Amino acid sequence: MNEATWKRLEYDKIKEKLIGYTVSPGGKMLAEKLEPSNQRNRVMAWLTETQEAADLLATGASVPLSSMEGIDPFLALLGKGRVYNETELEQLLIWLVSIAQMKRYMDSKRQTAPTIASYADSMRDCPELRSELERCIRFGRLTDQASPGLASVRRQIIVVEDKIERKLQGALSKYKSALQESFISKRSGRSVIAIKRELRKQVPGTVWDESASGQTLYVEPIDVADLQSELQSWAAEEERERTVILSGLSDLADAHVQQLKGNREAMATFDFIMARGKLSRSYDGRKTTLSDHPVIRLVEARHPLLGSNVEPLTVELGLRWKQLIITGPNTGGKTVALKTIGLLAAMVQSGLLAPAGEDSRFGLFKGIIADVGDGQSVEQSLSTFSSHLAVLKQMLDSAGERSLLLLDEMAAGTDPSEGIALSIAVLEELLQRKSLVAATTHFNEIKTFASRTAGCMNAKMAFDAETLRPLYRLELGEAGDSHAFAIARRCGLPEHVLQRAEQLTVSRPSAVGILAGNSTDEILSSPKQMQEQELKPYFSLEEVAAESSIGAAETKAEAEATEEAVALKKKELEVGDAVWIYPLKRIGIVYRAADARGEVIVQVQGEKMKFNRKRLKLSISKEKLYPGEDYDMDIVFETKENRKIRKQLRRKHVEGLKIETKGEDLV
Repeated sequence: MNEATWKRLEYDKIKEKLIGYTVSPGGKMLAEKLEPSNQRNRVMAWLTETQEAADLLATGASVPLSSMEGIDPFLALLGKGRVYNETELEQLLIWLVSIAQMKRYMDSKRQTAPTIASYADSMRDCPELRSELERCIRFGRLTDQASPGLASVRRQIIVVEDKIERKLQGALSKYKSALQESFISKRSGRSVIAIKRELRKQVPGTVWDESASGQTLYVEPIDVADLQSELQSWAAEEERERTVILSGLSDLADAHVQQLKGNREAMATFDFIMARGKLSRSYDGRKTTLSDHPVIRLVEARHPLLGSNVEPLTVELGLRWKQLIITGPNTGGKTVALKTIGLLAAMVQSGLLAPAGEDSRFGLFKGIIADVGDGQSVEQSLSTFSSHLAVLKQMLDSAGERSLLLLDEMAAGTDPSEGIALSIAVLEELLQRKSLVAATTHFNEIKTFASRTAGCMNAKMAFDAETLRPLYRLELGEAGDSHAFAIARRCGLPEHVLQRAEQLTVSRPSAVGILAGNSTDEILSSPKQMQEQELKPYFSLEEVAAESSIGAAETKAEAEATEEAVALKKKELEVGDAVWIYPLKRIGIVYRAADARGEVIVQVQGEKMKFNRKRLKLSISKEKLYPGEDYDMDIVFETKENRKIRKQLRRKHVEGLKIETKGEDLV
């Protein structure tokens, strides 16, 4: 899978939230390693686990997960002959207690969560080890019950300490006049009293320390020296006994190394599963259907990072069409729709529940690639268009039947005519490979392609034309408008600027419509409208791509023409042929074939122009442009009003009704 795609789809943010729900280092590590899988059995198992975890959490029960504090370093040294201290062994005891609690808890939840409850059967609470630890350690210290020898030594220590205490209390009274302070303290492990330096000779004994000023000496009176030596002897005996006990407990722990490591894996797995359940519940995720086929059907789906206030998305891919072209205004939710489709697919393949209706369905994809965002990179010196091309190359290198490809703002970042041609060529290739594609665009030519191509479907993000506000609702079957001018008016742009822009839009031919001199509205007529009205010219994907790219090739030099282009030049031009006009660097339609001098009359945007045959190149023959040999060329060369009048005159004479033409006036 593609790391860059996960970032574009914000899958990394979903993983961050998942990691945040773990409570142990082992669970965190599993969450960090999570990636979408295309293995059906694995994904099914993951989804079952996550659903059962969510069901357990829904009951309000508190799952006794262990944070496993200190367990990983402990287990890393286990079996290597190390003697563990009381703190480490007590952490082991606490963990074993939590293992026992988890086993009891899961055993009681077999009806609610049969699959994950069975995982607890593999856990071992090691009763012998746990019993020994409970007997020997409490509050981070060995208990007197740890061994008879330890208990005996500690009793002797208490007796000697009591004798020393009584002796020192007597010394405080005996040497009261020489005292700097009237209490007993410890220095170098010995019990001492504070004596004034100048009165040191009044107190026989050993000086073990002095104050920072040097005015106070800490003296062990001579009459307690023997008792303190005896105490140190018993303390050394206690340490020896402690070492024996800790060694025995450590050996016992070593004997359970396999069970303990298995427990760690099981507890980490439980932590990871419960984290998936917590995350799924945070956005109201549900278990959806896994399909054997590469399809996506989202019903009332929401983006998991946007909360419940977003408009739900209902959309499908792979069932009735392979490609979905989404249009509509900026900020209307097109990009969010793409991200939702891709992110939910990745989440399901990661074993996470999707925030979508239970009727939703997901196939498994070997590759999910998203081109969302402009992708500009100062470090890599990539322009927006170069970034798009890099992602397109990835798609074309790997696209297949089980590929989900998401393209945001097709044809953006470069010359529109070339970008449109490239986009349509890419869509055609991906359609041939049966890849699932969801794309957004503002270009009418791409909308037209979707409306006329089997396996493709237009969709639009709903927009309230009165309030000029996006509704964030996806509507299938229709292409949407960008509403740029309406939104610009709402933002306060000068009216005269907007009126001029609208005039330019009306006069600007579309990249496809220019071939026949038709308006943008005519070219974008739906198939149903084409049946009800007069049949318009049609164009294949190859022809649209060729029309958009041929001009760029010819501007380099006529000498660089391909063999096919040379052959086309030799063909006699016929009325209706689309030709490339070298002087104008644009497409026109042959209105009258070449005369004896080789002069050809060409219609360009409704105007007739004369060019020598040598200045023209056949681009698309009329057989490919028009449906049927008896196609009425008046549709191309005459206005709609004149065609209507001609039809009336064919039926009957109408007084005063006449057809106005400009004859062969040439520009």
